[in-house]
Amino acid sequence: MPQEPVSDVVSFPRDPVTALDNPASKAARHDPYAALRIRDYRLFWAGWVMSVIGQQIQEVAVGWDIFNRTRAEAKINPLLALGLIGGVIAIPIIALAIPAGELADRFDRRKIIVLSMIGAATTAVWLAWLSHAHGSLPLMYLCLFLGACASALGWPARSAFVPQIVPAAVFSNAATWNSTGFQISSMAGPAIGGLILYWSIPLAYLASAGCFLAFGAFLCFLDAKPPVRKPQPLTLDSLAIGIRFVFANGIILATISLDLFAVLLGGATALIPAFAKDILHTGAGGFGVLRAAPAVGALVMGLWLAHRPPMNKAGRNMIVAVVGFGLATIVFGLSRDFWLSFLALLMTGACDSVSVIVRHTLVQLLTPDSMRGRVSAVNNIFIGASNEIGGLESGITGALLGAVRSVVLGGIGTLAAVGAVAAAWPEVLRFGSLKDARPIEDQA
Repeated sequence: MPQEPVSDVVSFPRDPVTALDNPASKAARHDPYAALRIRDYRLFWAGWVMSVIGQQIQEVAVGWDIFNRTRAEAKINPLLALGLIGGVIAIPIIALAIPAGELADRFDRRKIIVLSMIGAATTAVWLAWLSHAHGSLPLMYLCLFLGACASALGWPARSAFVPQIVPAAVFSNAATWNSTGFQISSMAGPAIGGLILYWSIPLAYLASAGCFLAFGAFLCFLDAKPPVRKPQPLTLDSLAIGIRFVFANGIILATISLDLFAVLLGGATALIPAFAKDILHTGAGGFGVLRAAPAVGALVMGLWLAHRPPMNKAGRNMIVAVVGFGLATIVFGLSRDFWLSFLALLMTGACDSVSVIVRHTLVQLLTPDSMRGRVSAVNNIFIGASNEIGGLESGITGALLGAVRSVVLGGIGTLAAVGAVAAAWPEVLRFGSLKDARPIEDQA
């Protein structure tokens, strides 16, 4: 796939041309496995699935480990301790995103991803030792911080790497399989992590390290070569290109903002250990099931979308999905029945899957390849940091107001955010087919 050289001067239109429904595209035969027929993408997908399983196992282990330790020691509010996990991880995501995006647009993206996985695996092994030796809580937070640094440096490269190995015509299908793979991992990871916790928390950390290394190993077998780029000096202007591009284009900014506020306000994941133990009165196994529930819903939705042509009313579907996410979050917060809680979390995952597929497809396909790393970095600040800051927000409000009120108010806030975004960027509702999305520089 030809690559555009990095340019010092990039002009941004005020608004992208809205993709229109294309009747001819509906007549074309849709291949739900188009991306998976590409060897490099299959290897990338398999390795990435393994890495997400590892990340999910580690998140389950950290949440269960820290919640139980702080609950027993009574030195810090357990809900606040859970929230601090997100706060510690958010710092490097925000601080390193822009430099990481610049790295992704200047160097071999595959090598960057491999190095980040080695770093993440190293910190996972350290967590295993700290858990086994009953190391101090501050050291555990430090370890999480360093692991987040490694992941943050590799995140833009991973996001920008997929368009490098699949044609633009099947990228929407690749984005759907990315989402499906993520949900398979998010479903399997907590379940596997919950089972491992029955035997050993340190073993869970070691399992996550093995998964990270597996992703790096898979990448070594890819045939993809890095694109040839014209060397450019590193300047503040080149660092800011991704930020300017996002804020100059309403469609991209609106879709990122929708996901940001939904996750920041409506994410209940960080408080699931508290709901599992103190409200639904279940053990580690039940906690693992609840933690996997959003992934089950997202997996079902992802598989359904993969077998359908790219959605024709993508903007409207994203708005509806985020509304559904907020409503399901409220139901989870109010529920006292295990299976109703499971169903509510299932629905949050299904709705989130639609939102993720639309956002990821538009961010990557509307962005020229020469800046995909930097634009992905901005996207990661919005989305990645909101996941972790949302966990911090849930922990703080949970400690102040209680877990139930924290989650319910978050769901209500999500609904308010949807209304605000729809009013600020009405073009989102008019956006049509994902199949017609193309780099904004080509839309003149």
